[in-house]
Amino acid sequence: MHENDWFAVRNRGGYFTVEYRMTHVAILPVIEDKWVVMVRVRRPVIDDMTLELPAGGTEQGERPLDAAVRELREETGISVADGTRFTPMPPIAVSSTRMPKLSYVFRVDLSENEFQTRAMHDEEIFSVERVSISELPRMMADGSIYVSVPLAIIGVYLVSRMAELS
Repeated sequence: MHENDWFAVRNRGGYFTVEYRMTHVAILPVIEDKWVVMVRVRRPVIDDMTLELPAGGTEQGERPLDAAVRELREETGISVADGTRFTPMPPIAVSSTRMPKLSYVFRVDLSENEFQTRAMHDEEIFSVERVSISELPRMMADGSIYVSVPLAIIGVYLVSRMAELS
């Protein structure tokens, strides 16, 4: 129905899908089990600056892990050269019937020093913020965090923390 360099809109047996050409990655950066690094992103289409996790698409021939390392650096200024520090989390489907491609999700544990000594971030990012893990449930409930992929990733993370503690 429609194709460009970034995505295709297809009719799959009466179901219309948006199929991205690039594999999507998202990163959950956790500082010393106390904070999550989030980015405030300008989103002109909805006239807002949303609070999200660092994320993006793979480049031509790039592995998802390498894309996660690059996206973390580009969007937060935090450089983690050792890819083994990135732990895969369960993949996320934005919409199983409308966007039938799973996103790769990685968690990376950071030190306070890595956060404090970060470099500059992309222009698309308004700010890089450190959010207290204890505040995440309230922010999810009151709509401060409302983008679906970060909500899902943070939800999985919080539930897995609760399971570890019990």
